[in-house]
Amino acid sequence: MSNPNQIFDGLFVLELANNHLGDVNRGLKMIEEFSQVVRFNNVKASIKLQFRDIDSFVHPEYKESKDVKYIKKTTEKKLTKGEYKALVDKIVQTGCIPMSTPFDEASVDLCQEFNLPIIKIASSDINDWPLIERIAKTKKPVILSNGGSSLKDQDDVVSFFLNRDIPIALNHCVSLYPSEDSELELNQIDFLKNRYPDIVIGQSTHEYHDWTNSMMIAYAKGARTFERHIDSPKEGYDMQIYNSTSDKIDIWFKAYHKAVEMCGGSSNQKRVVSDREVKYLDALVRGVYARKDIPAGFVVTQAEFDEYFYLAVPLHKGQLSVREVKNGEVFISEVKKDQKILIDYIDSPYAKIDSLKKLIYSRGI
Repeated sequence: MSNPNQIFDGLFVLELANNHLGDVNRGLKMIEEFSQVVRFNNVKASIKLQFRDIDSFVHPEYKESKDVKYIKKTTEKKLTKGEYKALVDKIVQTGCIPMSTPFDEASVDLCQEFNLPIIKIASSDINDWPLIERIAKTKKPVILSNGGSSLKDQDDVVSFFLNRDIPIALNHCVSLYPSEDSELELNQIDFLKNRYPDIVIGQSTHEYHDWTNSMMIAYAKGARTFERHIDSPKEGYDMQIYNSTSDKIDIWFKAYHKAVEMCGGSSNQKRVVSDREVKYLDALVRGVYARKDIPAGFVVTQAEFDEYFYLAVPLHKGQLSVREVKNGEVFISEVKKDQKILIDYIDSPYAKIDSLKKLIYSRGI
């Protein structure tokens, strides 16, 4: 049975938002530009759009309003359904995953019509239940950001999707644009992982000083999906400082690869120790030496150990170490003072184990 969370694991979400500026050609160029960085860094990435059905989303009396910043930005940068379809097709063509945040029910239907594999729920809509219920009807995997939410809202929406067997990932998000480093609250990733152990936890971030540290910290804490806004410079266009240009996204991806390299494998089980590490430590182990002449037939006892033996480095190939000498071993050969005690000199159960003898003869100098 496949893991329903697999679609989120290692997923980067590049939020194009309205940074196409209402120009589909600019949007197509941005998709090509950022998808090249995705391919170069060999990561799994989605390029995310935002869908708003202006007719239903904005009150009729405010559609021409210039006073409400959110409405003005939305209406001035709107695209047609055909233009959105062109952007989705371009995302697929470049090998990225098409994704959108729908802000109204009609836009959820558009996500279905375009067959988008994942739907994003914005922080502002974490308790917009008419919208959430419409999204749930699609049965598509969901990524949810939790900026500004209460714990109850968070619990409710996570339980809502889990109870319907709909895969969900939850992004730690601080909805400040931009965010200062002191506002990132990355320890919340630990909290979310402990509270929701069965889902993927991610990070959606808007800081602007650095594209390396927060990624590496977030990954080390267990975040496995990551989101940033993307943008491209344009003459006369005042780009927001929290948006990431393609060169910054390249740095971000490289920080991820470095974090993966440094963190290693699973945090849920003991790591597999490398042969190189074992050999290094074997060189530091004390070997067993004879403190005095020992006759054949001598039986090792804990009570007499210090009288007849001592421990010292270096450890030689085939020599018994402090790890093996126990109690009751019988010497089958005579050993002189200060001579190293080889496994071949004793009769004991582990002296008859070929794999152990091979190991003892492979270590030391």
